[in-house]
Amino acid sequence: MFERTELPDGPRVISAQLRDSRSVSVAAYVLAGSRVEGEGQAGVAHFLEHLTFKGTTAYPSTRALSEAIEGVGGSFNAATDRESTVYWARVPRREATRAIDVLGELICRPALDEAEIDRERNVIVEEIRGYLDDPVEYCQILFQRAMFGTGALGREICGDESEIRALVPARIREFWDTRYRPANTVVAVAGDIAHDEAVGLVASAFGRGNGIASDYAVAPDLPAGERVLVGRRTTTQAQLCVGVPGLRRDHPDAWTISVLNAVLGDGMSSRLFLSLVDRDALAYDVSSGLVEYADAGSMEVSAGVDPARLPAALDAILVELARLRDDPVPAAELAKTKAYLAGGLELRMDETRHLASWVGGQEALHDRVLTLDEALAAVDAVSSADVHRLAGTLISDELLRLSVVAPARYLRGLDRGLRLPG
Repeated sequence: MFERTELPDGPRVISAQLRDSRSVSVAAYVLAGSRVEGEGQAGVAHFLEHLTFKGTTAYPSTRALSEAIEGVGGSFNAATDRESTVYWARVPRREATRAIDVLGELICRPALDEAEIDRERNVIVEEIRGYLDDPVEYCQILFQRAMFGTGALGREICGDESEIRALVPARIREFWDTRYRPANTVVAVAGDIAHDEAVGLVASAFGRGNGIASDYAVAPDLPAGERVLVGRRTTTQAQLCVGVPGLRRDHPDAWTISVLNAVLGDGMSSRLFLSLVDRDALAYDVSSGLVEYADAGSMEVSAGVDPARLPAALDAILVELARLRDDPVPAAELAKTKAYLAGGLELRMDETRHLASWVGGQEALHDRVLTLDEALAAVDAVSSADVHRLAGTLISDELLRLSVVAPARYLRGLDRGLRLPG
């Protein structure tokens, strides 16, 4: 399914050949996310991601960069996470060289012009304000703080407005100079392209250079923040997020928690959707998800509900969590859930962007890269006893954390309601 080469003092290159595909996707992971930010650097990883798109050595403006990819019908973007920053591009097969060259420019040769830094500062401040004004985003920000505390895993990746205003150009350039090095990068290529060709293109576009390996403080004992955090907003809908500590990435039970999460709230056949949406009409949408870091994680449920029905919605979610803790998942439900997960994995592998993310994300952040068949076998091996055992370990009153964004009058007494039944 994939081939891998580690270039001397350069990127690790991993490729997955999808024969007869008309597109090529490239995903370049820089092992420098917000978690490695030092004193006085909060928000710098995200700020730098923005700045790379303002111009490079070969493409001196945002317009030149966008025309290089969009001008041939392609698409590209980037995203900053806590443990990596990923740049990606998807182009017609014949433009594979162009896509890799552009990503090499963004990562290895950004201009970092001081005038652009000053202009982009205002853009990022507006992005931060937008998140705080969006009840869904704000609820997530509060939940991450409640679960992971006020350190690097709990603070907002963008930083706050005062931190961005205080971030001087020298600190941004220092972060790029020490973290954005070829040897600190994984480049994944997926499509109808041979591995040797991909390696040659990456070597030419990214070059060589060592840098600081990812280093960060260990995660705190979870949960690390306050039991309930609330945001007062004059909204017609309340947003809530409730969850428990999960598992670190590559934990032996990683596939078990994936199945557990799918039973709970992944998709319209999940327990949460069937109970809160289909049966009780408490929410338009409800779902659960996993957050995984190298040494910590969480499992969280999110929903938007009528503020007056907030207690009922919270109770309904807690009932489903308690069911997972107390009762084994029936065989038929488990088989359906595993078929849902396995089918989703298989379908995503038909698209080059997902395939590049699959092999690149594993190479960059996981202990090993699984083939699709290995992943399918891991899902199939999860038993009802495995799910029941793990749910009993993860789900308890003292581990629960809750965030809610709603009008003030609906926020009283939430702590008293944060108790599992039974």
